[in-house]
Order: sequence, then C-alpha cells, then structure tokens
Amino acid sequence: MALKHVIGVDHVVVAVRDLDAAAAAWRALGFTVSPRGTHSAHMGSGNYTIMFGEDYLELLGVLAPTEHNAPMRAFLETREGLDRAAFTTDDAAAGADELRAKGIAAVGPISFGRPVTLPEGGEAEARFNVFQWPRSARPAGLGIFACQHLTRENVWIPSLQSHANGASRLVRIEVLARDPQAGAAELAALIDRTAEAAEDGAWRVESGAGRADFLFLGRDALARRHPGIPMDGLPEEGAAALVLGTRDLAAAGRALGVVPGETVGGPAARANGLLLRFVAA
Repeated sequence: MALKHVIGVDHVVVAVRDLDAAAAAWRALGFTVSPRGTHSAHMGSGNYTIMFGEDYLELLGVLAPTEHNAPMRAFLETREGLDRAAFTTDDAAAGADELRAKGIAAVGPISFGRPVTLPEGGEAEARFNVFQWPRSARPAGLGIFACQHLTRENVWIPSLQSHANGASRLVRIEVLARDPQAGAAELAALIDRTAEAAEDGAWRVESGAGRADFLFLGRDALARRHPGIPMDGLPEEGAAALVLGTRDLAAAGRALGVVPGETVGGPAARANGLLLRFVAA
C-alpha cells in the first residue's frame, strides 16, 4: 500500500557549482528560468527554478557551507547533476511519522523559505516544510525527500510556466545502476511501491498521482534509449537522464539544435551533467 502522505514526484534537484552560469545554460536550452532565490540561512543555498504544470526542476547551488548542505557539497566534489528527487507531501510532519512507523529513520520536518520576486513587481515569500529519508538511503546514488508547499501561489507563477522549447512536465527520471533491479527494489521499499520489470533489463517504479516515473537501467540500455547522444560525463551510478514532456517537439528541436523526430535529446555537457530527452506530451 502506497504511503498516504507521499504523492508523486514534486521536483528534481540539479546540483550545480556555478548557479548563474547554470541558469544561463538552461535558458539557452529554451527554458524560462525564475529569478534567483536565496534559502534560509541554515540551508546555505540558492536556487533557480524551471516551472512546469504540476512539477518543476530546481537548479541548486551552495552559497555558504552549512551542516545542512554538507551532503550536496560532497556530491559536487565529484560531479554536477541530478542529486535528489522530491516527492509532494500534503503534511510533512505526518509523512515523517508515517516513515518512522515503518521503521525508517525519517529526518524532519524542517521548515524554511526563500524570497520570490513577483512578475508584477514586489516580493513575496515561498515557504516549505520538508522531511527526508535517511541520508544513507540513496538507491543507486539517488537521494530522496518530500516537500510540502505552504505557498504554492508563490512558486507556480503562470509567467514562469511557459517555455520556448514547449516543456510542460517531468515524464521520467532515468537512473544508472550497477544492479537495476536492486536499485528499483530499494526505492520501491522506501516509498512503499512496486518495482516492475521493463524492457531491456530496466526496472520501473511509479511515483504516484500520474507524476514522473523512475527507471533504473544499465549504461548500455541507457545508450540504446538515447541513440546518437554522447554518454560522456555521466556517472557510474546515479540519475543520468531526464525525460521531459513538450507541447512542441519542433520547438524543442530548435532549442537543442537538432532535427526533431518522435523525440529529441541533448547531451549531458549542455545541462550540468544531465542528459535531456523531450517527448510529446
């Protein structure tokens, strides 16, 4: 039975070493990028967001070293890329208690916020409560946590949800794993869902609520799913590719500088260590 207070993928966190350079790179890929945000002092981080319909992508960087961002700093010592995936929770405190009742040592809830520059002028605050799975729980190198949005209206701002490449949603998070079945089984156990075998030795875990799926697979399978796209810069294990829905494949192709077919994709070198693929959605 699925966890009551964990409701599908909310957003993915792409850890970057240079926030402003990363924002410029993603704008060049046809994304509308939010103004820069600065998190609460104990977080020690700043971000840019790329907003879709029900989910989003976060570019996250360290502004000042703190205990809270020590794991991300360790991640960035080795590479940039998709470090963590966040699930939506309707109640962070209840969600943490739900994990503890299953014998999982949840961390939190933790409250924080960041200022938001509004399109019409002025400033508001985005506020969140989050809880985390234990830091040791990283299926095939992927971290997970859950986020309760207290001020959704200050995050899902309509003018930030329209993108030149037509991007509309997160479809799939593809994770390189030495043992795809074991990685998928670990994630499924952590979120109380089921791992299912897919074609080519890959294993899929649904996140719930029609949100993005997770796919665990080996390097050869990843290369077959993304023909013609260099595999350079991808980790031995960890999130390696992000499949996005687009309302306009031709626009996505123009943004990536490729001729569109049924899908279009771009190498990890252009997206902070994350291979991108667009599909019609």
